[in-house]
Amino acid sequence: MDIQPQTPALIEAHHLQFEVVGAAGRVNVLRGVNLRIGASEVVGIVGPSGSGKTSLLMLLAGLDRASGGTLKVGGHVLAGMDEDALARFRRDEVGIVFQSFHLVPTMTALENTALPLEFAGDEQAARRAQAALEAVGLGHRIHHYPGQLSGGEQQRVAVARAFVARPKLILADEPTGNLDRATGQAVMDLLFSLRETLGTTLVLITHDPALAARCDRQLRMEDGLLVEDFSEVPAE
Repeated sequence: MDIQPQTPALIEAHHLQFEVVGAAGRVNVLRGVNLRIGASEVVGIVGPSGSGKTSLLMLLAGLDRASGGTLKVGGHVLAGMDEDALARFRRDEVGIVFQSFHLVPTMTALENTALPLEFAGDEQAARRAQAALEAVGLGHRIHHYPGQLSGGEQQRVAVARAFVARPKLILADEPTGNLDRATGQAVMDLLFSLRETLGTTLVLITHDPALAARCDRQLRMEDGLLVEDFSEVPAE
């Protein structure tokens, strides 16, 4: 199915395919995804486990390469970029929030948050990272290590790291999956408020119907395909 929002497209995928090779042979994880996501949209991707949601997010982040079709993110044709260019693309234009936080355990909250800026050679990395942590309510925890933080605090550090470079796109893969409901709600309130402040496009995977309902659009995946756009008005 083709999904056509009215806002200018930040993400455009045409017949996007992704296959992996395992012990059982080739598996078609994505079987021809057609997708457009507009700038500043909040899009929730839902569907059963194994439907291809995380694989789609990995392609959007440039962490995996498509097996076929075309993909353009922020004006970049990802298939034409080498690994160095993809690394710069992720550094400058994409923030990623994983379910399992992915913080460096030997780095403080401040050092973890500053990483994207350090990679970019930003001389103000520490100052900007501290401001980002203060924005997520962790100004008093900047020198603590991940092991000294609660799960909710670790995820807030991950959120601060994702938006500290003011990316065009934030991708979140089950960002509340390892959190209790109240903490998860607080983290998502934070992500949505940051999106409002920065105008960032937010694409998130979730199994939580209440969270998906907060998004501008809900896209459902099944068996490697996008099969439904819940923001569309049914035809009469």
